[in-house]
Amino acid sequence: MMADSIMSKAATMEIPINSNGDTGTLPEDDSLEQDLQQVMVSGPNLNETSIVSGGYGGPAGGIIPTSTIKDIRMKSRSANLPNSQSSASRLAQHTDQHPGSANHNTNSTEEVSRGVAVEKLDSVKKWGINTYKCTKQMFSERFGRGSRTVDLELEAQIDVLRDTKSKYENILSLATALISHFQSMVQTQQALGDTFTDLSQKSPELQDEFGYNAETQKLLCKNGEALLGAINFFVSSVNTLVNKTMEDTLMTIRLYENARLEFDAYRSDLEELSLGPRDAAAMVRIEMAQHDYQVHRDKYERLRSDVTIKLKFLEENKVKVMHKQLLLFHNAISAYFAGNQQQLEQTLIQFNVKLKPPGSDKPSWLEEQ
Repeated sequence: MMADSIMSKAATMEIPINSNGDTGTLPEDDSLEQDLQQVMVSGPNLNETSIVSGGYGGPAGGIIPTSTIKDIRMKSRSANLPNSQSSASRLAQHTDQHPGSANHNTNSTEEVSRGVAVEKLDSVKKWGINTYKCTKQMFSERFGRGSRTVDLELEAQIDVLRDTKSKYENILSLATALISHFQSMVQTQQALGDTFTDLSQKSPELQDEFGYNAETQKLLCKNGEALLGAINFFVSSVNTLVNKTMEDTLMTIRLYENARLEFDAYRSDLEELSLGPRDAAAMVRIEMAQHDYQVHRDKYERLRSDVTIKLKFLEENKVKVMHKQLLLFHNAISAYFAGNQQQLEQTLIQFNVKLKPPGSDKPSWLEEQ
């Protein structure tokens, strides 16, 4: 090719250099100038430029067309696209294939929410109707216009229980006050005995007299602590009977009384509907009222049976507990004020009363920090 021959000639041309290192003037070469002009006129198209591999004058196989390089770059760019584009395309494809999946999830959530709302609305509606009926029945009974179901024997037992609980609460209050006052006296006896002991050591002329009184006060203090243990045991047992056993029975009684009021309310409602017309709509209402009446009647009878059983067991338990506690209280008080220390100790052993060691009620030094 002409271009190759020109480039080869330019590459082998010598450039003379003078003694100062400057390039010398090249001799004019007309043939070279003509060849360059021909190259400029008939040169290659810049859009079809090729890259030469292996140097000038290399074999033709080393020439790589630029268009081929462009194709390679385009392929590498498409291969290096982010994974998010492929994920987005797969999501879009899935959405196109299943357009109703998102709508289905939204519809199911709305159905669940609607079902919960309807259930709550029904519950509030039933509560409102029941409250209205019970309130109406309560006012009717109070003003003497309505009838109520009465179990005379059971009502009498309930009244006795409430009266008994009130009196036992009074016993608890008085026994607690006795503990407080007696504990103050025991503490005073303890301080008095310590003072007598100190004076017996510092007053030789009255040593025996102070010593006798110190021993007496310490003995009274010891017996007083034993009596306090017995009274505390008595109060704890009565408190359990009153505030746990009796209160549990009274809770069941309150449920029974509410069930009785509901039963009478629905009974009165059924009686009013039975006296009215007997058309198709009325018969439907009567049937529904009959169903509600039967439900509340079963509830009332079940709770009445529970109250009867609990009252029976409560009476047996009350007699058993109070027999033991009253005997303990009597024996301990009698032994203390009789000065019989041995009988007082035997009373505590008989009823399994364990005394707390002195100072056990006080917090430890670690808890005080």
